[in-house]
Order: sequence, then C-alpha cells, then structure tokens
Amino acid sequence: MRNADFPFLPKDFIQTKEGLIFAVVSYSPHDEKVGCFLRYIPNGNDWVKVDTAEANKLLQQSSPQYLYQSKQFDTTFHAVPVTDIVEHHRPEQRLNSVLGREPDDEIEQKLHKLLPILMHYGVNSESLGLTGSMLINQQRSTSDIDLVVYGRKAFQQTREAIRQAILEQKINELDLSLMNDNYHRRAGELDFDEFAWHEHRKFNKAAIEGTKFDIGMVCLVNELEQDHSQYKKQGKRTIKARLIDDHRAFDFPAYYRVDDQDTPEVVSYTHTYVGQAKEGETIEVSGSVECDITSGRCRLIVGSTREAEGEYIKVCR
Repeated sequence: MRNADFPFLPKDFIQTKEGLIFAVVSYSPHDEKVGCFLRYIPNGNDWVKVDTAEANKLLQQSSPQYLYQSKQFDTTFHAVPVTDIVEHHRPEQRLNSVLGREPDDEIEQKLHKLLPILMHYGVNSESLGLTGSMLINQQRSTSDIDLVVYGRKAFQQTREAIRQAILEQKINELDLSLMNDNYHRRAGELDFDEFAWHEHRKFNKAAIEGTKFDIGMVCLVNELEQDHSQYKKQGKRTIKARLIDDHRAFDFPAYYRVDDQDTPEVVSYTHTYVGQAKEGETIEVSGSVECDITSGRCRLIVGSTREAEGEYIKVCR
C-alpha cells in the first residue's frame, strides 16, 4: 500500500523534532519535503489542536522553515523535510493497536463496537485506519472517530455498509445536534439546510451511541493520477455546469469533471465538498481559477485556503 521511497500518505501524522504534529495532505514529495498542515502543538505532556490562523502565525514566528512556497501550485503551504521527522504516525498501525487491546476510554469502546458492525456488512478491517485525535491518543469524550479507508473500491463498500447499517438501525444518521456541530466545525459558505441536505446523501458520516464517526478515502498507488502541471492563479469565478464525471468525487482532493468550456475540472481541497454532487446533476461552483502555464488548461479550485471563504460547491435543486 505504501511506497517504500516515500511512505507518507494523506491522513498520516508526522511529528518534528520541535514536537509539532502535522497532518499529511500530499501523496508525493515537494523538493524532498512532505506536504502537510500543522494540527497540534506541544502543551506539557500533551498536544493542543490549532486552527489555520494559529498554525500559520506560529510557523511564521518560530518555524518558518516549514512554510513552503510552491512554484507548481503558485501558493504557500506547510511542508516538512523528511530529515526533520522524528515520528511517523500511521493510521492502519494505530487502528490495529487500539483493536488489539481492551479499550482505554468511552470513545475506544465505541470504536470496538463500530468495527464489527461495519465488518458484518462486508467491510474488510485491513482496508481501514484511524486518524484525527485518536491517531495520537489525544481523544476526549466529545471527540469524533475518524476512520481512513484505503482504496476507492473499499471506500465505496464502506459507504454502502454505513447505508445498510443505518437502514437496519445498527448505527444512526447524524441527529440535529450532531449535524449542527458538524456544520459549525466546517464553517462553510452554505446555509444549514443546504449543508445538511448534501451531507445526508453522502453516507460517509454517521453516529454510534451519540458519537459521530466519518470515513475519508486515501487512494492506492495504482489509483493516483499524477499531475505535474505548473499552475498560476487567475482570480475568482462562479459557474453553473453539469457534472459529467464523479468517479473521483470522494478522493482527496476531490475531482469533478463538468461541462464548462473554460474550467472543465473542479478540484476541492476542503473536506466539506468531497462527494458533494453526483454525475448528471447541475452544480454551482465558486472558487479560484488556476491555469497551467504550459497548456493554458484551467481548473476551478475550491479550498484555496483551509476555510475556503467565499468558495463552495452546491447542487442546483
């Protein structure tokens, strides 16, 4: 599953010699660095989660070596040299570790109950991993369970398992309180009703005994479609177009092919708009235009910043 030369995948965490913990967001290296985003900083013997503004400010002030100016994407993001990594937290190893012993807390107890339910509906536990706060044992009683699914086929099987388990009341759809919490965490551009309508059809989130869990897909090596283009930002654009190919809608980043002549590809770097629409639907997209400096081919980016202010994808109903 992992490339021996570059064993880092999205949803992994990496820890630096300063004790900073970054979430990996890139499949391939950037000048021998791992593309990532700062998520946790040391706080005594534990870590505290930081938001985007805090993360950027902290790196600018104390660790500017982890700010990377990408020529390929015409932007700055976080990246850590492989030589600075002192610990590599892998979701599949963490899941095996937690499942291989008695639960330590209420969230781990719920994970121990959830996995047999998913396996009953055909999910192979070997395709799963555990990320988020549980990957580094920083979960609290209010934490979510964040599962990784490796491979598109396994991911779609897991979505179907969630759908069937909800139908047979083994797990629950997100209730109003959990959906509201999900909405405010995402801080997106859609109103609550629009957000909830899109979320309810994805079957990538549900609840077990009042705790939300979600699944995020990581591609296998043979599923990756490498892009070596060099992009230049061209300003903002809003379009309405028909979705003509959704087979990468749940990838990270998510890809959508649309019938718009100027920007035929929509790419979402924010999890809010992963799996947002289905083939044949008409969508409205607001984002940042990027053009390949060699071919002139343009695409529309949603999530040019982590918060994706002013950027969205929604189905025209």
